Amino acid sequence: MKKEYTISVFSEHKVGLLHRITVIFSRRKINIESLNTSESEVRGIYRFTIVIQATEAMARVVTRQIEKQIGILKAFYHTLDEIVYQEIALYKVPTVAFANGDEVEKLIRQHNARILTIEPDYTVVEKTGHKDETKKLFRALEPYGILQFARSGRIALTKQIKEISTYLKEIDEHHEVTANDTVTY
Repeated sequence: MKKEYTISVFSEHKVGLLHRITVIFSRRKINIESLNTSESEVRGIYRFTIVIQATEAMARVVTRQIEKQIGILKAFYHTLDEIVYQEIALYKVPTVAFANGDEVEKLIRQHNARILTIEPDYTVVEKTGHKDETKKLFRALEPYGILQFARSGRIALTKQIKEISTYLKEIDEHHEVTANDTVTY
């Protein structure tokens, strides 16, 4: 049965790596629902956060395939209960919508959003939350006119205790052992 998985990929900063990762999903006809890339907590290591709808078997297969790519240090797949995650959404609405009383301001407060900027023609509102929360605010603001809307990809942190720095240390230790091994005939 398909469900939502968040795949975390840790890599070196290499040109073309994103393309190679997306090809893995394309070949299996898996649509990427959300994609975010950023620096990680380890200097020089980058994090890809990818959201897909798939079976657990397929999530496991694509995660393993991603790990085989040159430049990939480690990849994991997680269910929603294994991560803490958020998205950010920006809404550009006409400033005139705020002139008709305080209805729009109340909506913004009710949805735990905030105003980023107010210009004569438009106001930009920011909402951080889960996708369903940003959609609810979108529907609430629609009657007032939404000039532009953008939502980021998911960002996520795992609830597990073991951090990427621990995995990197294990990889280094393994390479040291392998490099020190001598072959005798």
